Amino acid sequence: MRAVIIGATGGIGGALTDGLVARGVEQLYAFGRSKPNNTLPRVETGQLDLTDEDSIIQATEQVEKTGAPDLVIVASGILSDGAALKPEKSLRQQNRAAFEQVFAINTIGPALIAKHFIPIMPRKRRAVFAVLSARVGSISDNRIGGWHAYRASKAALNMLIQNYAIEQARRNDQFIAVSLHPGTVDTGLSEPFQSGVPKDKLFSAETSATYLLSVIEQLQPNQSGKAYDWAGKLIPA
Repeated sequence: MRAVIIGATGGIGGALTDGLVARGVEQLYAFGRSKPNNTLPRVETGQLDLTDEDSIIQATEQVEKTGAPDLVIVASGILSDGAALKPEKSLRQQNRAAFEQVFAINTIGPALIAKHFIPIMPRKRRAVFAVLSARVGSISDNRIGGWHAYRASKAALNMLIQNYAIEQARRNDQFIAVSLHPGTVDTGLSEPFQSGVPKDKLFSAETSATYLLSVIEQLQPNQSGKAYDWAGKLIPA
C-alpha cells in the first residue's frame, strides 16, 4: 500500500505516520505546514499549507511521480488558537474572522486536498480518502449547542465526504470516502478542553492512531460517505 498523510507534524498525524510504517506500508508521503522531521524508512516528507492551493498541487505532483496512493488521510484541524480563537459559548461570540479561519483549515483545505489528490488515486482497486472530523459535526447528535464555527465546519466537511463518495463511486466502485472521529486525544488541539474528560476516554495520539487505522482497514465500499468513530461505530449525520 502507498499512503499519504496530510498534517503529519500534528500529534495524530505523526502517530498515523508511525503506525503505517509499523504496518509495513510500501511508500508513505508525510506532509505538514512545515516539512516533517521524519527519518523513518519508506517515508518521504514535504511541505503543504492547506490555505495555499499551489502547495497542495506541488504535493500532489510529488506523490504522483511514483504512482497512485491507495490511502490519503487528512489529519489537520483547528479548534482554538489561544486568545485569538476560542470556541463560542454563545451566538453573540460569533465573528467573521473566526469562521473564516476555522473553515479555511477544517473544510476548505480538505476540499482542495480532495480536488487534487482523489483524481490520482487508483481507478480499479480499493482506495480510501479519509478526513479527521469530529462527533460534534453531527447535526442530529447535537444536544448542547455552542462551538458554532467548529461544529459547522465539521458538519460541512461530512457533507463534502458524502458528495465525494457519490461522485467517485461512478469512477471506482471500490473507492471509499470517510470521516473519522479520533476520540478525545491528548494533543494541543484538545488540551484546553480536557478538564472533566475521564482518563479512560482521553487517548494518547498513538492509541487513537491505532484505532483509526484498524477502522480504515475494515471499511467496505458500502460504508463510503459516512462518518465513524474510533471504535468503528457509525456517527449519525
